[in-house]
Amino acid sequence: MPIVILIIVLVLLVLLAVFTGVGVKLSIMRPKSDEVDFEKLSERHKIRYKIRQRNNQYLYDKNPEDVSIEDRFGHTLRAWFVPGRNAKKFVICVHGYKCNGPDEFSHMLPFYNERLGFNYLLPDHAAHGRSTGKFIGFGAYEAENVLRWVDYLVDRFGDDIEIVLHGISMGAATVMLCNESNPQPQVKAVIEDCGYTRAYEILDFTQKNMVGFTIPMMTPCINLFCRLFLGYDMRKADCLGRMPQAKVPMLFIHGTNDPTVPFEMGEKLFTACQVPKDHLWVKDAVHAYSYYDAKEEYEEKVISFLQPYLAPDEKNTDIGV
Repeated sequence: MPIVILIIVLVLLVLLAVFTGVGVKLSIMRPKSDEVDFEKLSERHKIRYKIRQRNNQYLYDKNPEDVSIEDRFGHTLRAWFVPGRNAKKFVICVHGYKCNGPDEFSHMLPFYNERLGFNYLLPDHAAHGRSTGKFIGFGAYEAENVLRWVDYLVDRFGDDIEIVLHGISMGAATVMLCNESNPQPQVKAVIEDCGYTRAYEILDFTQKNMVGFTIPMMTPCINLFCRLFLGYDMRKADCLGRMPQAKVPMLFIHGTNDPTVPFEMGEKLFTACQVPKDHLWVKDAVHAYSYYDAKEEYEEKVISFLQPYLAPDEKNTDIGV
C-alpha cells in the first residue's frame, strides 16, 4: 500500500512538473517570434492591426530617437523617444503583455505629443519588442524598470521635469505598481487602462478561459520557478493589495465588456484607491479598445484629470491644449 501511494504521489508530481513547464512556456516565456499571423486575427483585430501599422509608420516618420538602458538582470531595454514642444512635460507609455511600445501606443502620439506637447517615451519591456530578455514578470520586475526610465529622463533633462505614467493592460498593472513603490517626485500622475488586480488572479483567470478550469497549484508553481531561477516574485505584482501605498493621483479606465481583464477588476482597483482619483468606464469596450471606441471622451478625461496636477505651460494656461 505505501508503494502504491508513493507511485501516485510521484505521478502527480511529474504531471505537475509537466503542467508547470507548459505554463511557463505559454505564460511567461517570450514567444519565438513577434510576428503576427494576420489571417488568424478576428475581423476586429484585423482592423486594429492595420490601424497600428499606419500609426507606427507615422511614429517612424518622425525619426524618433532610439534610446536604451539596462535593468538589474543585464537586459538591454530599448525605447523610442519623440521630443515635444514642452521641454518639461513627459509621458512614459507602458505597453501590455506580449506587445510592444509602438503597437500599443503609437495611436496616442498625436494626442500626447502634438496636442499636449509632451515629450513621448515608448519603452519595450524586457522580453518584448526590441528589448532583450526571455521571461515576463506581469509587472513584478517591469515596474522597477519603468522607474529606471524615470531616472533616465531626470538625469538627462533635469529634476524639474514632470512625468505622467500611462499603461495599458499589463502596462497598466506596471504603472500602478510604480505608484505603489514610492516613485520619484517627478512622477505627478498615473493613468491605468484595463489593468488587473493581481498577477496571480489574471494567470488563474487566463487558465480558466483557455482550458475551462483553473489547474490547482499551477500559478504558485510558475512563481516558484520565477523565484528559484529568474530572480523575481510575481506575488509582488499585487496592484490591489498594495493600493494603499499609492502616492500620486490615478485615473482608472476600463471597458465594461472586457473579456481578458474583467471590468470588475477595474472597479475593485478604483474603490481601493486612496489618493485623488477619477475613472472612465467605456460602455461595451473590450480589452484595450477604450481609446479606439471613445477617442474624444478618452482624451477629454485625460486632460481634465491631469490639469490640477501639472504646472501650466509657459505659453498656455493649461497642460498644452
